[in-house]
Amino acid sequence: MKLYTYFRSSAAYRVRIALALKGLSYESVPTSLPGNEQHRPAYRSLNPQGLIPALAIDSTVFPQSLAIIEYLDERHPEIVPFLPPDPISRAHVRSMALSIACDLHPLNNLRVLNYLRQNLGQDEEAIHAWYLHWIETGFTGLESQVRRFSTARRHCFGDALSMADICLVPQMYNASRFGADLSPFPTLRSINTHLELQPGFAAARPEAQPDAV
Repeated sequence: MKLYTYFRSSAAYRVRIALALKGLSYESVPTSLPGNEQHRPAYRSLNPQGLIPALAIDSTVFPQSLAIIEYLDERHPEIVPFLPPDPISRAHVRSMALSIACDLHPLNNLRVLNYLRQNLGQDEEAIHAWYLHWIETGFTGLESQVRRFSTARRHCFGDALSMADICLVPQMYNASRFGADLSPFPTLRSINTHLELQPGFAAARPEAQPDAV
């Protein structure tokens, strides 16, 4: 397997966590987002979406982090399952994961921030305010949802690892990096603190990647 990744990409971070938790080996192929390597013809031929990450297995290439994570879980269900066994619980976990991957993360994405900066002429103060606004909005709803379903403040749903946890940690990492005030979200902070210490999460951290700068 080859993972086309960028060390600070939240979406790639999710997939690195999933691969580590499943104990799957892969070749890391660093693809610089600031360097626009994701738009080069060679990469676009693999992933026409021009986004990071992409997972290549033989002649098949999978884009989109959540699709990759669910694929890995379906291929290796016996190793640290990412979704609960019953449909109702799976739906709750998916809703948490999607609230991050679809509603929150895209608004903080580098290409969105660059569009604000380069195309709409916003200064850094305005861009930072945009980032913090959407972090607060997204985490407020997620905090309430997770508090309802987390049994010991160690995982987002129940007391077992899930896809929601895999999505949470990279988003918390980015929020901290941009100086967001996380004090209003004690449940999310407690879960994140627990998960960051686990080997699979630690191995996937941006600083541990070969392209970290």
